Amino acid sequence: MKKASINEWLERGVENIYPSSNYFSKILKSKKKISIYLGIDATGSQLHLGHSTNFFILRKLQDLGHKIIILVGDFTAMIGDPTDKMATRQPLTRKEVLKNCQTYQEQAEKILQFSGKNPVKIAFNSKWLSKLVFSDLVEIASHLTVQQLLSRDMFQKRLQEKKQIALHEFLYPLMQGYDSVAMEIDAEMGGNDQTFNMLVGRDLTKRILNKEKIVIATRLLENPKTGKKMMSKSEGDFIALNDSPQEMFGKVMSLPDENILPCFNLCTDLPTDEIRKIENDLKKGANPRDIKIKLANEIVAIYHSIEYAKNAEAEFNRIFKDKEIPFDIPVFKIKSGKCVGIIELLKITDLCESKGEARRILLQGGVRIDKSKITDVNGKICVHNGMIIQAGKRRFVKINLL
Repeated sequence: MKKASINEWLERGVENIYPSSNYFSKILKSKKKISIYLGIDATGSQLHLGHSTNFFILRKLQDLGHKIIILVGDFTAMIGDPTDKMATRQPLTRKEVLKNCQTYQEQAEKILQFSGKNPVKIAFNSKWLSKLVFSDLVEIASHLTVQQLLSRDMFQKRLQEKKQIALHEFLYPLMQGYDSVAMEIDAEMGGNDQTFNMLVGRDLTKRILNKEKIVIATRLLENPKTGKKMMSKSEGDFIALNDSPQEMFGKVMSLPDENILPCFNLCTDLPTDEIRKIENDLKKGANPRDIKIKLANEIVAIYHSIEYAKNAEAEFNRIFKDKEIPFDIPVFKIKSGKCVGIIELLKITDLCESKGEARRILLQGGVRIDKSKITDVNGKICVHNGMIIQAGKRRFVKINLL
C-alpha cells in the first residue's frame, strides 16, 4: 500500500517551523543527520491519536537516518504544564509519574522503530533536572525575563480574569527549555500548543550553547467546528493507542462527521491524493458513516492489523446494527445472591470509573441489564449468574457467581 511521503506530512501535519521552513528543507536535502526530540509528560498512562501526527512525521525522519529521541517528562510532569489551563494544575507524585510511563514504548512502537540500525532512544528528563541545585536554576533563569513569561496568552488570560498563577508554573517552560540544552539537541517537535515552551528552549540553546535549534510545531487534532481538541487526556475523551480493536473502532465511529477529514490527514498514513478523493466523495454526498468505516479500518489496522480491523467492523455491526451482545466480553465474579446498588455495581465492575460517571450514564439512559434499560439511580440489583450489564454503547460485562 502506498504511504504518504515526508513532504506530504510536512505539508499537512506541520503548522510552523522556526527559524524557517527553508532552513529545515535545506537540512533534509543535505546529507547532515540531526537529532530531533519529542517530549511527552507522563500525566497519564495512555498515549492517544493526538500523539500520532508527531509519530508519523518522526518515523519518516527516522527512515531518512535522523536520530529520534522520545523524552519522557518524568520530572516536568511533577510540576504540571500550564498550557491551555485556566487554573493551576495539580502536580503529580513521583510514584504516579513512573506508573504512567511504563508502557509508552510499547504504545509508540506501533509506528516508531525502537530496534534496528537507527532505533528511537528513550530519555527521562529527571536525569538532569533532578540534579540541578538552586544556583543552577538561578543561572538558567537569568536567560529569560518576566516579560517573556507574562507575554504567554494563557497567563495573560488568567491575569485579566484575576486568576492565580503559581510560581512553579513559571518554572515549567524554563525546565522544558533546559531539556534542549541538556541533550544538546538540534530540533524539537511538538504540538502547536507547545510553541511557547519550545521557543524558550530555542532561546536557551542559543544563549547557553551558542547553537541554533529548530522548532517544528505540528497541527493539533481539533474539531474544525468547535476548535476544541479531539483528544484530551485531562477530560478523559480520547482514542488510546492501546485501546482494543473493538474499542478503537467504536470510538472512531462515534466521532462527529466533521472530524473525518482531520483524522484521515493526521491519524493515517494515506497519501494526500487519496484523502482528497475522500474529501470529494463527501462533497458529492457520500454517506459519512461509510467513510467513517474506512477511517476506523485504517486506524485499527495501524495499531493492530487488517484482520483485527475486519473483525472489529463485524463486531461493531453486530452490536450497533443488529443490537446483539459482543462475543467476547469481560467477566466479573461476585458472591451468590448479593444485591448491590446500581451505581456501586457499575463502579466495582469497572464499567464506570467513578460514581459520578455511573450516575450520568444512568440518567442518560445508557445502562441496560439483560437488554432492559435501567434509569433508577437509587435502585438495587440482585445479581444472577450470566447477567449481562451494559454501560454506554461499547462497555459490557458478564456476571459469574462465586
